[in-house]
Amino acid sequence: MCREHPLKILRYSVKNIWLLIFPLIRGVYTYKFDKNWFYSWVSGAWFDIVVLAAIILVGLVRWLFSRIYLTEEELVHRDGVFVHVNTFIPIRNISSVTVERPFFMMPFGAIKFRCDTRAGIFKTVDLKLLIGKKTLKRIMQRMPDIDEKKKINDISQPNTISVLVFSALFSSGFSGTVYLATFFFKGGDIAYDIIKRSLNILTEETEKLTEKLLLKIPTAAIFIGVFFIASWFLSFLVNFFRYGRFTIDFDRSCTRVSYGILERKEYRIKNSHINYTDLRQNLLMKIRGAVAVNISCAGYGSSKNRIPVLLPVKREKNLGEKFETIGIYGGKKNKYCAQPAGICSYLLIPLMVASLIVPTYDWAARIFPKLAELSLFFAVMLEIPAVWFIIVKFEALRTSGVAFYEDKIIIRCSKWTQFHTVVSIREKVVKIELEQNLLQAMSGRCAFSIWFEGEEHTRYKIKAMKAEEVRKIADMLGYKIGEKVKT
Repeated sequence: MCREHPLKILRYSVKNIWLLIFPLIRGVYTYKFDKNWFYSWVSGAWFDIVVLAAIILVGLVRWLFSRIYLTEEELVHRDGVFVHVNTFIPIRNISSVTVERPFFMMPFGAIKFRCDTRAGIFKTVDLKLLIGKKTLKRIMQRMPDIDEKKKINDISQPNTISVLVFSALFSSGFSGTVYLATFFFKGGDIAYDIIKRSLNILTEETEKLTEKLLLKIPTAAIFIGVFFIASWFLSFLVNFFRYGRFTIDFDRSCTRVSYGILERKEYRIKNSHINYTDLRQNLLMKIRGAVAVNISCAGYGSSKNRIPVLLPVKREKNLGEKFETIGIYGGKKNKYCAQPAGICSYLLIPLMVASLIVPTYDWAARIFPKLAELSLFFAVMLEIPAVWFIIVKFEALRTSGVAFYEDKIIIRCSKWTQFHTVVSIREKVVKIELEQNLLQAMSGRCAFSIWFEGEEHTRYKIKAMKAEEVRKIADMLGYKIGEKVKT
């Protein structure tokens, strides 16, 4: 039997922070606008001390009743004073283990420990503890780990450049921030010119005031533009420090991932509990043949603002056969592809949006001629992502499809502006769907959707597939189209 780290007392005490409302009420009640107020408050300070002591005492009692038991088969956490809550985690069912060392807890020797199983939904943590180094050592001896004798050697580890590129591409609002910054830099000048011409009709007495106001418009626009760029740069720095010093090791049964410059995190992942791997790309990465590998596994990347990345940006051709041990396959060609005849399924909406922007600008310029320049700016700035989206969807039509390799199924599709190559064992497919409208039924095409096991049921959809080929795929997966259960 062992206990959590004494710092947990403060965590338990925080839950009773609401008791501080009583000292606050006393302070308001005794407050008077005179010199004796401070004396009155100090004379009753014993009450505040009692309340604060009660809060800490409650936390201490909760901590004393929080106990950890470790057996050969189970990890047990017992919590609660009047109502006992026992959490039993069978070691054989653990999917992933997380060990987090926050830099501000290092002086106290406190470490965050989490373990997850495939039970539950919505990425809930099955067991979360704050423990010391000795307790961690005892627990980790029972957790899944790599067998050093069977470890896959000579793995190409992600380097600093890989982490830098990953941080740049997957920081919040990377392209959107640049786009908004351009908008405000340029839009501020246009707004300045338009308003300046409009205000020229005012009297000479207001010109000085007008100029003072006008000078603030481009400055404000530039400030907002700089703000968005700074926001992205801050996000980039956070991601770089979060995923820096990235290392990965694995054998056939377990994978160990570590990353973090200031706040180190270590994960142990049971390979058989990985639902699927997801090789992600944007258009630029697609052109360069680069991928970022994510996985779906209970507990991995489930923390707030964390990406379940298994490999930062890496050339797909450099993945190699060794990574196939953990379900990362590159270079496998589609056996069943999206049909070029179904081009409208991919390009109809993007083409309609792109084609409507110019007439809309022309209409707005005719009705509001003084805003013609601003309307043109909006039209150009809207046309850029529309054209980009057309290129993305055309590439999606060209590359989407399904492949089979040994006992694996490989799905290639796109979502918005991202491309996905999803690899999973066939047995982890939990649902498939064939969609057809009247025109598709007449042409023999359909949309094919697939879901895999996981805490979040994510849908991957391929449009413009041959219905006959989708039925073959269903047969290979053990499904019968039109039946509600798997055979």
